[in-house]
Amino acid sequence: MIVKRIFNLKIFWSFFVMLPLLFSSCVKLSDYTELKLAHGLDPSHPVHKGMVHMGELLEEISEGKMKLEIYPSGQLGSEQQCVELLQIGSLAITKVSAAVLESFTDNYQVLGLPYIFNSREHSFKVLDGEIGDELLLSIERYNMRGLCFYDAGARSFYTINKPIETPDDLNGMKIRVMQSQTAMGLVRAMGGSPTPISWGELYTALQSGVVDGAENNPPSFYTSHHYEVCKYYSINEHTVVPDVLVVSTVVWNRLSDQEKEWLEAAAKGSVPRQRELWAESERESLKKVQEHGVIINYPEKEPFAEKVEQMIANYERRPELYDLIKRIRAVE
Repeated sequence: MIVKRIFNLKIFWSFFVMLPLLFSSCVKLSDYTELKLAHGLDPSHPVHKGMVHMGELLEEISEGKMKLEIYPSGQLGSEQQCVELLQIGSLAITKVSAAVLESFTDNYQVLGLPYIFNSREHSFKVLDGEIGDELLLSIERYNMRGLCFYDAGARSFYTINKPIETPDDLNGMKIRVMQSQTAMGLVRAMGGSPTPISWGELYTALQSGVVDGAENNPPSFYTSHHYEVCKYYSINEHTVVPDVLVVSTVVWNRLSDQEKEWLEAAAKGSVPRQRELWAESERESLKKVQEHGVIINYPEKEPFAEKVEQMIANYERRPELYDLIKRIRAVE
């Protein structure tokens, strides 16, 4: 069902969209329990494929007693709208960027800090360990519970007219960022002008010159077709912001202990395969954008890291978050 947003009021949108979903986000049929999962990614995206693998694992682990029904490509709304449906229990599961969760709990700000991880492997050890488990449960007061972290790669700059070789190249440039204070602070610290724009509107903003570039991972750069406008991709990998698979606590609390175990096992079990799919997608995406004329460069990371180190130092005034930063950096 396609619903027009009347007067741009969220309550109208939520009311009409949730009608077909009401009381059906978690359907207990005679033979099995079915959970609805919705997100905004294309079915070709490695995160979507990871969710499909999770559904296969869930059905296998539960011997057919639990299943996922997946709605990709924004069929049930944008990322923000899916979160709203999740919070009221009209949707069971969705995928959200860790950056978006900053608006719910300050701890997630740390995951968006530039160069907080010294490698991809380091980020996996943090997210798969005690710190990751704490973060997954830190959003329960908002009717959400994290199930696992999916790899969303490292974010780098892509631009229309020139490559970014050093932070100085960003001076005076308007760079699209997510609706995240941390992301805006990062671009500002490097000399650019951060411009929050929704993902769905970014292609047009690049094409019309509203912004001079953006920053994201290789699969997103490729699948969005932003390479058609931006011909320079500078792999400086300033942030490694994971995706988070979250379940509605309204739905979670309806599940039996056995069903909860099955769901958690399937989510955690899908992570290794999702990371393999992501790595394959990164290699293929970089190859494809080059074939379409994109020039890829690999600037030295140290000058970028130096520009934003003060962002991390500023957290000394917030002991709880600074302690989390130190714990992350201590993971070996």
